[in-house]
Amino acid sequence: MTGTTSMPAADPEAVRPGPAGAPPSPAGPSSPAGALDARSVSAWFGERKVLDRVSLEMPAGRVTALIGPSGCGKSTFLRILNRMHELVPAASLAGEVLLDGEDVYAPERRLTEARRDIGMVFQKPNPFPAMSIYDNVVAGLRLTGIRASRAEKDRLVEECLTKAGLWREVADRLRQPGGALSGGQQQRLCIARSLAVRPKVLLMDEPCSALDPTSTRRIEQTIRELVDEVTIVIVTHNMQQAQRVSDRCAFFLAEQGTPGAVVEHGPTEAMFTAPVDQRTSDYVNGRFG
Repeated sequence: MTGTTSMPAADPEAVRPGPAGAPPSPAGPSSPAGALDARSVSAWFGERKVLDRVSLEMPAGRVTALIGPSGCGKSTFLRILNRMHELVPAASLAGEVLLDGEDVYAPERRLTEARRDIGMVFQKPNPFPAMSIYDNVVAGLRLTGIRASRAEKDRLVEECLTKAGLWREVADRLRQPGGALSGGQQQRLCIARSLAVRPKVLLMDEPCSALDPTSTRRIEQTIRELVDEVTIVIVTHNMQQAQRVSDRCAFFLAEQGTPGAVVEHGPTEAMFTAPVDQRTSDYVNGRFG
């Protein structure tokens, strides 16, 4: 992986550098939602360990929410799931990430394939501002080497914008710049762009944190509608949102300078009504964080 460092000698885990980027693979047929399985994932930035042996199953066709205070490694963990962690200078990691039983970090697995199978929606909407709404949606095809005819692109644009809950609002102005949309519309455009390459998993890093309540409700509705066909893993600091949109939760915590770790995970209802660990109860009930 770019800019990896060796792990501190005292730690017995073996750091696994990610391979350099590879050319994209041809498009395959639309795939059903995939199951993610993180096994003993640890992460470092230089000599600083930020995650410690995180193991978490994220079932296919479900929404898994990652909750916990700022600085406990949730976003780092999310970026490890689709190999974005390796883009950070001096970053390294140990452990495994399996998508439907196959190692995302396997040397023979192309980076573009991993990114196509496991899409990402960021905290701040990031459409290509000078690019049209239409071209924003199909941009991922070119980046991942997927070829499509104009008719196929037309169908794909309508399909993905519809799934993202945006088609009715923009159908008559597809050639206008994506950057001219409102913040909430831009975030849904980014979701549509991610869906265009037929991912098995969609990662969302606080996708509603910069949005107004109306846009937040629409994004949450979109998440619940999408989960029938794509697995979703979402980082959120909004406990009500976690309860509304997720099927399962994982509570991350970093205490007194220690690396982030998962305290508890399980069905969302149980996590909020009958958590096993007192720290989980304290956090979800607003006593800290």
